[in-house]
Amino acid sequence: MKNPHIITYLGVAALAGIGITMAATNPSLSAYEAYAVQRLTEYLKSDVCSQVPEAFGDFLQRNCAKIVDSSQEQMRLIVTQATQQQNFILFSIYRTNLSVNPLLPSYQFETLGVFNNFYTYSAERQ
Repeated sequence: MKNPHIITYLGVAALAGIGITMAATNPSLSAYEAYAVQRLTEYLKSDVCSQVPEAFGDFLQRNCAKIVDSSQEQMRLIVTQATQQQNFILFSIYRTNLSVNPLLPSYQFETLGVFNNFYTYSAERQ
């Protein structure tokens, strides 16, 4: 009869330990902003820079990655203003609505923050 109680106590202790770990490693909004800027930078360099039309000139094509790198602070400001965090203590959900210019497409991203990591589970072009 003692074994079921021991197993129950161990299970409760394990769940409490996981909960405490999740709460302690729930990433902050500033950590998400750094993550989002890094991902945006990677996307711009790999997808956008390679597709710059020649009509914009050879200069822009050659220097696109440098322009992206020098725009980190502006991108962080845009991400900061476009992001809402829902903090659930154990994890957070971040919703970012990027819309820079009415002439350009806008995007909506949803990201889960848990255990000091981020997992973008939705990225939609609006």
